[in-house]
Amino acid sequence: MIATFHVNRRVRLVPMIPDDVRKQVGRGGEEIAAQFLERKGYKIIERNYRKKWGEIDVIAEKDNVVHFVEVKAVSRESRDYRPEELIHESKLRKVARTAALYMEQHRDGREFQIDGIAVIMDMEARTARCRFYEQVM
Repeated sequence: MIATFHVNRRVRLVPMIPDDVRKQVGRGGEEIAAQFLERKGYKIIERNYRKKWGEIDVIAEKDNVVHFVEVKAVSRESRDYRPEELIHESKLRKVARTAALYMEQHRDGREFQIDGIAVIMDMEARTARCRFYEQVM
């Protein structure tokens, strides 16, 4: 499938990534991010915590701080942008609202923070790199 975008009166054709492929990359990225956090000493509390206004990809804890982690993953073929550029302020506001609700519902008075992990996957080589951004909000 090809999407058409008009940029400065020029037409730019951009191939659309099928939903099943995009979701597979996203799920794989979340799994890689969770493993990355565990290797760094974090304990995974929950994954894919959903409320109608937002979702948190990974909830982890370390040193008595709860970390709400937004994960953005791309396959190596997607070199047009960096995955961390996809962590937008509007998305972070939703994550923060959902995180506050999570803490309230669980009656958890500990400190918490919003973090981000960018995952770059090389599907052919079956490798991945992670970039961890603490306190992105």
